[in-house]
Amino acid sequence: MNARVEDFDLLVVGGGKAGKTLAMDHARSGRRVAMVERAMIGGTCINVACIPTKALVTSARAVRTLERGRSLGLVVDDDVPVDVDLLRQHKTGVVDGMVAANLQQFLGSGMDFVLGEALFVAERTVEVALADGGTRVLRGAETVVNTGTRPRVPDIPGLAEAGVLTSETLLELQTLPARMTIIGAGPIGLEFADMFAAFGTEVTLVAPAQRVLPREDPEMARAVHGMLQAGGVTLLLGREVRSVSRDGGEFTLRLSDGTVLTSDAVLVAAGRTPVTEDLGLDRAGVATTAEGFVAVDEYLATTAPNTWAAGDVAGSPQFTHASLDDYRILKTNLAGGRRSTRDRLIPRTTFLSFDLAHVGLTEEEARAAGRQVRIARLPVAAIPRARAGRDTGGLWKAVVDAGTDRILGATLLGDSAGETITTIQLAMLADLPYTSLRDMIITHPTMTEGLNLLFATLSED
Repeated sequence: MNARVEDFDLLVVGGGKAGKTLAMDHARSGRRVAMVERAMIGGTCINVACIPTKALVTSARAVRTLERGRSLGLVVDDDVPVDVDLLRQHKTGVVDGMVAANLQQFLGSGMDFVLGEALFVAERTVEVALADGGTRVLRGAETVVNTGTRPRVPDIPGLAEAGVLTSETLLELQTLPARMTIIGAGPIGLEFADMFAAFGTEVTLVAPAQRVLPREDPEMARAVHGMLQAGGVTLLLGREVRSVSRDGGEFTLRLSDGTVLTSDAVLVAAGRTPVTEDLGLDRAGVATTAEGFVAVDEYLATTAPNTWAAGDVAGSPQFTHASLDDYRILKTNLAGGRRSTRDRLIPRTTFLSFDLAHVGLTEEEARAAGRQVRIARLPVAAIPRARAGRDTGGLWKAVVDAGTDRILGATLLGDSAGETITTIQLAMLADLPYTSLRDMIITHPTMTEGLNLLFATLSED
């Protein structure tokens, strides 16, 4: 370490949602801030995750709308053409615009934005191999690790050698494959399965899990399963991929039950792994967990003094909105407060041709915790706005404490569920009884109006 050490009030390693927001906030307040980012200006979400995938989900939903155009009074061709070049232009245009906006915000905040590879060489100190050549050594009075995660490639014989796709490399496909096999039944795998089925690809999804979305309510997971099948996805669950091989442009997958699949593309969607192994965290006194995540306490403090971690790499729920709340926690705690990650009510949404949104406890979790519950269910077809748009697939379900009438959780499947779940979340945060949503005057006809109907089913028990 021959370069001169440059000192900063705050050093952020990795420019994800928590890190970049904290860096800009501190820089605008007049503090001296440096943020090091390896490659993705704006973070994973903008470049290879939430934003580009949701741009393509929008395209897939448009295809589905055109497919049912005649039922909406439109004259459309039976075959809806999908142009992969136009899809890529749409996705790239959205991403490039947000990357440019982020870079402008970084520079406008007054931070020292450093593009390069960071390696910890001592406590709160990194040596950065700059992207344009040269080296800098940066030290923070306070340091935050926010390096995120990358796609996990499981140890399946032949998988890595076959040149399969991940959720990141898939976004650069030059052609739409005629046949695609997806390994994994979590949100990422399902989003791509539904998307490519809409684009006309023959999609087969394989997973060792007995059902899709194992962390979700079993009843709602079955409903998702049915809607995916109706959309053209073949699901082979409870089966493991034993080996993968490739001959030219064709992949062969051998499954645990003897099934042999052939495919033009294989996507691995088997979760994500933390970006920590090449950071030199041991030199900084920062411990990691057995899974490789940075070990933090409920205040996001690491095992090293004045060193923090946030976002996916800290084991926080892998959502951009959770990372944004990590920023709020760090902002408070760096100012001497004691804000905690405990008992956060964090919603989630899987974006298919329809939304699957959830907040709080599932029925299974509530009963396992010993709660006496009442269950509200409503088919989306009962909601006037859904009927008006002929988009009636789905089911809404809420879990209510039988003794207090408080909402313990909800899972909504169908059109606009990701928007509607926020109303339930707000009622839970305000500790309102379910009757508040049952009796609230809600604009007609909207999807949120379905909450009146959903919670009215409890009065019919």
